[in-house]
Amino acid sequence: MAQDEEIHIAPFTHAAGGWTSVKEVAHALSEAHIRLDGTRILLKQNKPDGFACVSCSWAKPAAPHAAEFCEHGAKATAWELTTDRCTPEFFAQHTLTELEGWTDLALESTGRLTAPLRWDAATDKYVEVSWHEAFEDIGRRLKALEPKEAVFYASGRASLETSYMYALMARLYGNNNLPDSSNMCHESTSFGLPKSIGVPVGTVQLEDFQQTDCIFIMGHNIGTNAPRMLHDLQDCRERGVPIIVFNPLKEPGLVRFANPQSPVQMLTPADTRMNTQYHQLKAGGDLAALSGLCKAIVAMDDQAREHGDDAVIDHAFVDEHTHGFQAFCEHLRTVEWPQIEAESGLTRAAIESAADVIGRSKRVIGVYGMGLTQHKTGVANVQMVANLLLLGGHIGKPGAGILPVRGHSNVQGQRTVGITEKPEMVPMDKLKALYDFDPPKEKGLTTVETCKGLIDGSVKALVSLGGNLLRAVPDGPRIEQGWRRARLSVQIATKLNRSHVVHAEVGYLLPCLGRIEIDRQAGGEQAVSMEDSTGCMHGSRGMAEPASAQLLSEPAIVAGIAKATLAAKTTVPWDEWVADYAKVRTAIEKTYPEIFNDFEKRMWRPGGFHRPLPACQREWKTPTGKANFICPPSLDEDDDMTARGPDVIRLTTLRSFDQFNTTGPLASRLFPGPRSGVDSTGTANKGR
Repeated sequence: MAQDEEIHIAPFTHAAGGWTSVKEVAHALSEAHIRLDGTRILLKQNKPDGFACVSCSWAKPAAPHAAEFCEHGAKATAWELTTDRCTPEFFAQHTLTELEGWTDLALESTGRLTAPLRWDAATDKYVEVSWHEAFEDIGRRLKALEPKEAVFYASGRASLETSYMYALMARLYGNNNLPDSSNMCHESTSFGLPKSIGVPVGTVQLEDFQQTDCIFIMGHNIGTNAPRMLHDLQDCRERGVPIIVFNPLKEPGLVRFANPQSPVQMLTPADTRMNTQYHQLKAGGDLAALSGLCKAIVAMDDQAREHGDDAVIDHAFVDEHTHGFQAFCEHLRTVEWPQIEAESGLTRAAIESAADVIGRSKRVIGVYGMGLTQHKTGVANVQMVANLLLLGGHIGKPGAGILPVRGHSNVQGQRTVGITEKPEMVPMDKLKALYDFDPPKEKGLTTVETCKGLIDGSVKALVSLGGNLLRAVPDGPRIEQGWRRARLSVQIATKLNRSHVVHAEVGYLLPCLGRIEIDRQAGGEQAVSMEDSTGCMHGSRGMAEPASAQLLSEPAIVAGIAKATLAAKTTVPWDEWVADYAKVRTAIEKTYPEIFNDFEKRMWRPGGFHRPLPACQREWKTPTGKANFICPPSLDEDDDMTARGPDVIRLTTLRSFDQFNTTGPLASRLFPGPRSGVDSTGTANKGR
């Protein structure tokens, strides 16, 4: 299967969900040759006694639906449970040069990897090696480098346990070169929100949807990226909560939704209208639109006070809990409506209509996605969302808050337990005390800096814990050239992808267990844990038999590389940790006691347990000791070009419906009209 079939795309005129989603799930299970036991496994997905979905990071409710999975989640599970196998015999028949000509979808469709492999230069093929041989050679080559020359990249799927071990291994090796997929998605959130409200994550919990009286959504296609969230939004709409959407394209999931678990909506033409206002702003018009909303609310408040009416702004909250309010208001008064209209692509009347609803609501949730974060001004975008919510006191009370919706199923959790290039985000003093070493203090490489290092030759080794980095980063051809010049590449993965057929001078492909598979170690069957988009930790147990008897778990692979590389440099009990992941969780709890106290018990609580967030209690861990209004530097997100010139075209990256991050499970359907121009091969347009 070197090429994909040609795909014809027709306009999508139906509601999201409904029978279309049901048929697609059935098709995905059939394509992956999933038997009846695999279908039963699906019913354990996102359940308290089951496994966490390998797709998105949306929250897992304490009282789940009968089927707590969406179309994407079912496809991701089918994609991992496929009976197809990519064996050493497959690689004996194909050179990597040949496989470079295959599409991304074709590569992944070969099935689950089954044995550890090393690239053989003489034949240009992957050949099978023993795990011991692979670990020893990888360790020997890493030891031959200066610590700063190696990078340890992480995708967002690895569990909290694996992520903690991986980050610790890198720091024991001697660097903070721990770029991850967050560098390419919500880095703006991680950097911007702490300056505004003192935490790097959102403040909304699932329960808040039951109490909110207004939701606004910006730059996020929920129907594709977090479909289970549609249940919560549908519940809100059915009790009359206004939902205001700002997005350049009309996304069907935010227009109409037919719930596949609703007998009425499945047996009749009924569906739910998912928005009360839909504003199609310019791509790149976010700062202007947000500034307009804030400006309108300040004007509404001024007018209310002049007439002796109830204030629109929560002045008691602003006075007690915020800093910079007056300067922010003065900034807004200097911004003229013609500029706002020109930059946002929206009329003043449209913006004021949205502001009127938001300003008069008492409990507002602000939802945003990568449409806001993936900009040169992404930090300012995020901080403007915070500004808008602070005006109404919508941080730190039930039914309100800020909600950045993450992508990968544990991308937020990886940061929580130490996968970051920023040493100031990690309790280095705790690591020093626990493991008797001096952690590196120098900032590590981000994903972009890693790419630059591959190009200029300063990065000589790349270990990748999952992911498809070559498809997740821009300027792929230049990075591929640098990748081939590196001395060592190590890929830990479940299925073949583009990043595996491009290799360094020495290249390893190490297959691991998937999260859905039973993980048997010396201490018995193991469980792992994740953090969802709402900052809630959950346990996860594998349910399926492993795809191959030769597969090792991610913790076992990390431990194998660590032991071979670090040798006597560490006191970490790697073997004990692999035998019993509860001991890793104990180590996590000792390192982050304020988040993970009583970790082992609480991870199995229905609905999980929430990390403590000071902002939710209106405690502000900022330099001012308060939440901060921060003025944007400019309304123009493209101030380096003549954006309004006659020959300038605005472009935006998109994702096909069946593509999640850098995975493309099926090419059978591309969801709605706006997606009609995207690549149909499963390659990443905006992935990690």
